[in-house]
Amino acid sequence: MSDNNTALPTPEAIQERLLRGPYHQWLGLEVNSVGTGEIELTARWREEWVVNPDKRYTHGGILAALVDLAADWALVSQTGRGVPTIDLRVDYHRAAMPGDLRVRGKVIKFGSQVSTAEAHVYDGEGKLVASGRGVYSTPRA
Repeated sequence: MSDNNTALPTPEAIQERLLRGPYHQWLGLEVNSVGTGEIELTARWREEWVVNPDKRYTHGGILAALVDLAADWALVSQTGRGVPTIDLRVDYHRAAMPGDLRVRGKVIKFGSQVSTAEAHVYDGEGKLVASGRGVYSTPRA
């Protein structure tokens, strides 16, 4: 339950809101699940993600965007909306080869002005490819 006693948004409602953004559409985002302070997304593979045509791994900017998106939208159960990023740190654990990616975001601390959330990005085999933590502006509307 959120801090203002509103119902938890459904995955369908979050999906609709996410896809309002053209970049989110391009990433092929699908909302798998939404929980209190948590979200799981799938990003559908695109050939344009390849940074090195010989090695065929995914550009780190795509992975960073997915970390930011999942951490941000994990906060939706408390805020009812996406929130601006103040700071973001991303760690890259292994090359993400072609294939869909699964991203899990989770709220670490929800504050009245600033909140912290983290996210983990997994490849099709369930291996961790990137993780990170963001700080987000969460003043009450």
